[in-house]
Amino acid sequence: MSGSERTKRSAYMEWAKTRSHARFNLATSGLVSVPLSAFPVRLEDLEITAPGAYGYEPLRQRLAHHSGVPEECVVAATGTSMANHLAMAAVLDPGDEVLIEQPVYGPLLDVAEYLGARVKRIPRRFEAGFGLDAAEIAKAITSETRLIVLSNLHNPSGALIPATTLREIGEMAHRVGGHVLVDEVYLEMLFDRGAPFCFPIGQTIAAATDNPFIVTSSLTKVYGLSGLRCGWVLASPALAKRMWLLNDLYGAVAAHAAERMSVIAFDHLAQFRERARSLLATNRTVVDGFLDSRRDLECFRPPAGTVFFPRLAHGDPEAFIRLLREKYETTVVPGTFFEMPQHFRIGIGGDTRGLRAGLERLGAALDEFLKRQPAELSRRGR
Repeated sequence: MSGSERTKRSAYMEWAKTRSHARFNLATSGLVSVPLSAFPVRLEDLEITAPGAYGYEPLRQRLAHHSGVPEECVVAATGTSMANHLAMAAVLDPGDEVLIEQPVYGPLLDVAEYLGARVKRIPRRFEAGFGLDAAEIAKAITSETRLIVLSNLHNPSGALIPATTLREIGEMAHRVGGHVLVDEVYLEMLFDRGAPFCFPIGQTIAAATDNPFIVTSSLTKVYGLSGLRCGWVLASPALAKRMWLLNDLYGAVAAHAAERMSVIAFDHLAQFRERARSLLATNRTVVDGFLDSRRDLECFRPPAGTVFFPRLAHGDPEAFIRLLREKYETTVVPGTFFEMPQHFRIGIGGDTRGLRAGLERLGAALDEFLKRQPAELSRRGR
């Protein structure tokens, strides 16, 4: 094993686990966790172990019903992170070409590089509302492209990919014998507004056995159920089987108590969905009011979701984020983790009181930072 292989890691996840916590946390991208007191579980509903198999059948049934696909297209995974890893590992060999959006959620890029793929980038530009240009993808894709990696809603901006664009991308991938991996972990935050789920689109492009789309998601972001680690992959039956077998090298079997609790969660999903809808409707109004009041931030406003990705209009973003954390006890995700250092990501899925307090401190830090700018520029002779 080479030195580079021994040091492979996710810089973002390391930061999230060791540096994102603060008294006022605007870095978390999911919904505030459901407390045990609000989870409809009884001790007699749980068991510690189950006979080993490729998935817990009641959970596979719930996942298939929830996603509107046959059971043979479903792979259960430990959260969306492992779902993405399984999906990429199942279709990529070292040296394979993969197209990945930019900016991108860091671990998606990290996994592709870990697997030894040749990475090419697909730009999502701030000036274009972080949209995807199908013509640019058409220029980038080649006969050697094995995978296109996207997120919808986009992480970090929250931008939505229209169904027509998804269809075009799927058709391009199908023509070269490739796949399109779409991380849809935020997509259900559209609630009843007609989310363009990729997998059904893929069924209209190719036969069900040859769907170009691979879709990943979980109960984490939308429903506040991160602790269950209930993730899944949707893929054509042959590819899904390959992932189940591949997972024998990674996780083998899941924690059965979590599987059983996930079944209960699906049986009561309406209450968790309404909780999310109500909280985000309130919090979005709070964030919109904050952004309306700031001339020092430029921000694309997504149609839904728990993340915003504002751009600092002036000044050194590292200095600003350091001031925000050290003096105002507030964290945001630095844009360096998304390859756009002038930006930072705000999560709005926390409790409303905490969000208001965090935004107040963010505003105070911006005010102080703005006052410092003339002195900073003068010292630098500008």
